[in-house]
Amino acid sequence: MTSDRAARNGRHYWLTPPDLYAQLDAEFGFDFDPCPWPRPEGFDGLIADWGRSSFCNPPFYSGVSAWARKAIAESQAGKRVVLVAPVDKCVMRLWQAAKEVRDLGDVRWCATEDGSVGPGTGRYIACFVLGGR
Repeated sequence: MTSDRAARNGRHYWLTPPDLYAQLDAEFGFDFDPCPWPRPEGFDGLIADWGRSSFCNPPFYSGVSAWARKAIAESQAGKRVVLVAPVDKCVMRLWQAAKEVRDLGDVRWCATEDGSVGPGTGRYIACFVLGGR
């Protein structure tokens, strides 16, 4: 079992449950952990070359965006990456129920007061299409 870290909550680092890791490892055959715990001195998984099949359980407390970008870059280099990340329950439920999911990007919403266009939220907006024909 790998000893990768997850979110730091108070005084604890939360590790991947061994049974969950074993299930994923049996399917994907991991050979690299870019977020090992304890982290070796001087090691930075964001700049290291990842393995042929990497399991990434990034530290949620510091944000997942940089890890997502790195995971995408590694996958585009022909490597397999299994990254776990927090997602709201409602998003997972919508995703499972949707016939289609669209990426609308960082929508610049209009103000209710005067219709002026806002700066965007810095977060991408998903459009879930459910039901119908």
